[in-house]
Amino acid sequence: MGRTEKLARANAAVDHGVHTDPAALDELTDAATHESMDVGPDGAVAGYKAGRTLRLGVELRRQLKRRRTQLVLGLVALLPFILVIAFEIGEANPNRRTGGFVDLATASAPNFVVLALFVSGTFLLPMIVALFFGDTIASEASWSSLKYLLATPIPRHRVLRQKAIASAILSIIALVLLPLVALGVGVIWYGAGDAISPTGDAVAFSDSVLAIGLAIVYIVIQLAWVAGLAMLLSVLTDAPLGAVGGAVLVAIVSQILDQITALEDLRDYLPTHFSYAWMDLIATDIDWTRMANGALSATLYATVFALLAARRFARKDITS
Repeated sequence: MGRTEKLARANAAVDHGVHTDPAALDELTDAATHESMDVGPDGAVAGYKAGRTLRLGVELRRQLKRRRTQLVLGLVALLPFILVIAFEIGEANPNRRTGGFVDLATASAPNFVVLALFVSGTFLLPMIVALFFGDTIASEASWSSLKYLLATPIPRHRVLRQKAIASAILSIIALVLLPLVALGVGVIWYGAGDAISPTGDAVAFSDSVLAIGLAIVYIVIQLAWVAGLAMLLSVLTDAPLGAVGGAVLVAIVSQILDQITALEDLRDYLPTHFSYAWMDLIATDIDWTRMANGALSATLYATVFALLAARRFARKDITS
């Protein structure tokens, strides 16, 4: 007897006041439940596919509509203009050919981009990555919406993966937006001249733009450890600010320890020790050793943090 026929007989029995034994009622109720939910013999709802849940495009649109995302991207785009105003108010010499990266910032557009990346690398860029990754799972938990996502049902590993990918895309957008805007602003104010390194090397504009592109790639890879740590903290706490602040605090402490020369070779194991290795690209003779070490270190840290985050989230008791 089919489920539809069983359901019809159950309804008829109820309408006519017919008493049915409990076992039969359970069978009819089960048939009614399966009929209403269209559940297959394997227990899965017909048409359900885990791969169709929490689509990346939907998650990205939702994140882009959030005020914090818009403010972060707006701040990143505004920073180069703030730097230009600061140099215009001050007494910057556009013809300077010696000094540090700050002194050479107004020498050309590439130098201005280098300065923008240099001043934002200590706090702003790690904070942006920590914000996007640390706010993922923790914010859903703080809104008490995480349990509903998992009850949809969306597999836990997919929730974590989709949110991590969305956060990575937003972080890359921010990290690319800053040098792009800085390059455009620099060309307008300071011209498309050669990039001048503190050692006096002059790198052609086309070569310096390529070097800036490689520097962006390196910065994205190097900040992967911040992303992994922020994601781990995001699954450990229901407080988004705690996850974001914790990752930023670790980055700051690591930078402080890196300044202590008494630690000697131990500083090589700090995740921020090679943060500025990309500056070696602004030279005629590039040494790739520090960049290779920095990329390897960041990848190892990011992998460990990501695996711990996945393991913890898979076993976590979701109550909010």
